[in-house]
Amino acid sequence: MKKFLAVALSAVVACGLFASCGKTPAANGNDNTSGASSTAASDSAVEAIKAKGELVMYTNATFPPFEYLSDTSEAVGVDVDIAQAIADELGVELKVENVDFDSIVPSIQSGKGDIGAAGMTVTPERQKEVDFSDTYATSIQYIIVPEDVEVSKVEDLAGKAIGVQTGTTGDTLIAGEINGKEDEEGNKVEGVLQGTDAEEVQYKSALEATQDLLNGRIDAVVIDKMPAESIVAKNDGLKCVELVYADGSKTEESYGICVAKGSDLTEVVNKVIKDLQDSGKIDEFMVDHSNA
Repeated sequence: MKKFLAVALSAVVACGLFASCGKTPAANGNDNTSGASSTAASDSAVEAIKAKGELVMYTNATFPPFEYLSDTSEAVGVDVDIAQAIADELGVELKVENVDFDSIVPSIQSGKGDIGAAGMTVTPERQKEVDFSDTYATSIQYIIVPEDVEVSKVEDLAGKAIGVQTGTTGDTLIAGEINGKEDEEGNKVEGVLQGTDAEEVQYKSALEATQDLLNGRIDAVVIDKMPAESIVAKNDGLKCVELVYADGSKTEESYGICVAKGSDLTEVVNKVIKDLQDSGKIDEFMVDHSNA
């Protein structure tokens, strides 16, 4: 996201399924943290990357069109194209590490990776751990269900088994609606699915969630808009709808690329994102990979 249901997927989308938009300012990097990330941030990350000759990107290639596996099992997608542009700006090679989504932020914190890009939503919780670039895409959550299932709002998921990918904003949202959540003032409030026997089922990838959906083990999958649309477009018998509440409210999310706290790499990443936005390249990336 660095803080819906599906049927038989094609080879590319099956490998590149799920994970999980305005301009969000990047974190200012003034928050001091201890450990490896603090040590690394005290030096120039840019110079270190140039010295080793490669930019290491951590991603989770199950989230089309942002990242997915090609027919040759190579990680490709919008985020990979952006990362390649960052590597080109630095004059180094790009190395892509495909890992579980919930391990991306810790990997950037520890210095294993230089950037984390995985259709990652900028959240206050994640901003405590890493810095984020400026926004390069926005999204909302979607629900994927079989075509014969009537779902128009979150409340319709009462009593259902809902598949999510561990560590994503969909995971956080559904968990809060089932178990209770905090309001803007930090007060504990009841979730709209609390007490309805709704169940959250976590998966390492949305592909696993989709397989269970197809086998009738769960009733729905919650995921970001573009992956949901990509999955439904390639699979008969499915539909996706916006995740909205009975009062009409819905989620709105901004995607950013995460880097270590205090890293001078943020400036380079922001420059590349702006250049790609100004030239229309990011829009081109979206079209190219949405049609893949």
